[in-house]
Amino acid sequence: MQALNSLATPEEKLAALCKKYADLLEESRCMQKRLKALQKKQSQIVKEKIHLQGEHSKAILARSKLESLCRELQRHNKTLKEENSQRSREYEEQRKEAMLHFQMTLSDIEVQMEQHSSHNTKLRQENMELAEKLKKLIEQYELREEHIDKVFKHKELQQQLMDAKLQRITEMMKEVEDKQQRERDFLLKDATESRRKCELMKEQETQLKQQLSLYMDKFEEFQSTLAKSNEVFTTFRQEMEKMTKKIKKLEKETTQWRTKWESNNQALLQMAEEKTLRDGHFKALQGKLELLERLCRALQKERNDLNNQLSLLQEPGDKGSAALPEAQPPEPSAGEDEEEEEEEEEEAAAEEEAEEEEGGLAQAGELEAEGIHRAPRPPNWSPRRPLLTQPLPLLRRRAASPQKRQPRSRTEEAPPHGEKAVMGGGSTNLQPTEIKHFQRG
Repeated sequence: MQALNSLATPEEKLAALCKKYADLLEESRCMQKRLKALQKKQSQIVKEKIHLQGEHSKAILARSKLESLCRELQRHNKTLKEENSQRSREYEEQRKEAMLHFQMTLSDIEVQMEQHSSHNTKLRQENMELAEKLKKLIEQYELREEHIDKVFKHKELQQQLMDAKLQRITEMMKEVEDKQQRERDFLLKDATESRRKCELMKEQETQLKQQLSLYMDKFEEFQSTLAKSNEVFTTFRQEMEKMTKKIKKLEKETTQWRTKWESNNQALLQMAEEKTLRDGHFKALQGKLELLERLCRALQKERNDLNNQLSLLQEPGDKGSAALPEAQPPEPSAGEDEEEEEEEEEEAAAEEEAEEEEGGLAQAGELEAEGIHRAPRPPNWSPRRPLLTQPLPLLRRRAASPQKRQPRSRTEEAPPHGEKAVMGGGSTNLQPTEIKHFQRG
């Protein structure tokens, strides 16, 4: 109690009481175990005592039996001695009687021998036979006496052995009685000590029961608090189950979004592959565009040169037409009709090329909407305006023969050789490799 008063908080006091109660429980259990062990030892000792008492009683009975047997043996030996002495006496008396009778018969025989010699011979033979029989009887008697002496000696030895065994048994019985007395004293001491310990344990048990009643009250309070905590735990478990359901739903959604993301990634990879292919195609088209721009520039230069030459050639023609009367224009020939048809076909082909370029521009707009950008366009190029105002073969023909486009008068002279050289020199701006590459494209 002083140790409890020294503690500050009731929780520490309760913990100290719990420890004390646990220690007392352990001590009580140990004491109960010791009591059980002592009781077992006591029961074993009692059993051993009973067993030893039984053995002692058996030994006493054996001793009494041995004593009775010894007495019977002594009596039997006495009776045998008496019988043997009586038999020896009787045998001696019979022998004496037989000797007397034999002597009497011998005397009678001598008398008769004297009287009857023939009869004596027969009697002699009978006497010899009787003598042999007597010798045999004497030998048998001696053997019997020796046998009887041996039997007496054997009986005496057995009696000595039995006496020695009786002495040993008596000594063993004394030792067993001493051991039993010592064990009794030891058991009495143990019993007194165990009784004292039992009384002490009973007193401790009463004290522990009182403490148990106090602890039971506190334990009931603790159980009430545990019930409240269990209710809180059940609510928490329900919330956890709800959260697990939500988590499962979110995991399903994440799997769905993951599948969508993988499909989008695959689509993006396909788009990237298509973009690489279109970039290669675009680079090829860009190279073709650069070649076309070069050709267009060269053709524009040639056209400008040809226009300048035509203007120079038309100036002397205008002067001559002012002096001469007006003449009717010549009718177009069959060759000119064919040239006009070819020009119309070339214009239709140029329009088709412009439409194809417009389709390519529409595809480029779609690619830009998808995120794929084209290369920058040239500044002076519009999608609906063709790069070439006139087809290339027509320009070549005009460059080669500009006189066919203009109506000639009969008075008009052929251009000088120098002008032809200039016209021929104007066509040198186009390189043949570029024209071939353009035609291949």
